[in-house]
Amino acid sequence: MKSNEIKEAALKYFTIHGYEGASLSQIADEVGMKKQSIYAHFKGKDDLFLQVLRDAKETELSSKLQYFSNIGSQHPEKDLYGFLQLVIALFKENEQLKFWLRMSFFPPAHLVKAIEKEVIDIEEKVQAILESKFHDWIDAKAIFGDSAKTPTLAFLGIVDSIMLELVYVNDEKRLKDKLEASWTVFWRGISHR
Repeated sequence: MKSNEIKEAALKYFTIHGYEGASLSQIADEVGMKKQSIYAHFKGKDDLFLQVLRDAKETELSSKLQYFSNIGSQHPEKDLYGFLQLVIALFKENEQLKFWLRMSFFPPAHLVKAIEKEVIDIEEKVQAILESKFHDWIDAKAIFGDSAKTPTLAFLGIVDSIMLELVYVNDEKRLKDKLEASWTVFWRGISHR
């Protein structure tokens, strides 16, 4: 139980201050323990950081898997646009996902390889799910296409673009404009004419 409290406090400080700005002393104070007591639960700051990161990754993956498990093969326009809205909502409403996104863009230098491995893992899983969905939509003649890979990668480009806006720019109008423009061009390219 105390490990989870420590991770919650760590999430708060890592999200606000980044890896370098967060201290184990702050985290320990937040949960009412001495800094040394953290070492009974975690090997050190790196271990704590990576466990918080993996928890955040699992939360993001779980949210996306749940979303995709609830959609069929008849409404790709609604389902894909809904996924883009989900990405935005998750970042705005969930501290774990805000942390995940920020750390995947700005990893601590000495943890780049470990974080890169986690990012690639989730990206590959999401791409595989999306590719399967695009294949279903193509088979159902709900969208136009010969191969599921091309629209999958194009759609993930929109997702990446939105994530950049969320991390770097805090401008709702710019985010909305970019989403609408990207979505319009993308949908026009895959919908039946």
